[in-house]
Amino acid sequence: MAQEEAYTVDEKSMEQLRFYSELLKKDIPTMVHEALEQYFVNEEKRLAEQDPMTNLSYDEFWDDLDI
Repeated sequence: MAQEEAYTVDEKSMEQLRFYSELLKKDIPTMVHEALEQYFVNEEKRLAEQDPMTNLSYDEFWDDLDI
């Protein structure tokens, strides 16, 4: 069973949620759920790209290295 927690959203974000809710004909909880799913996918990808030995991504590691 899911545990409910309350979160606050600033007014600007709430206005955007309402706007896109009407525009896309989606309810706000669905949009928040979809946004969180995409956030988790992006973070998993970012973390997978990091080298566990350096805590840097491949690009960060090689950016300032002169060979």
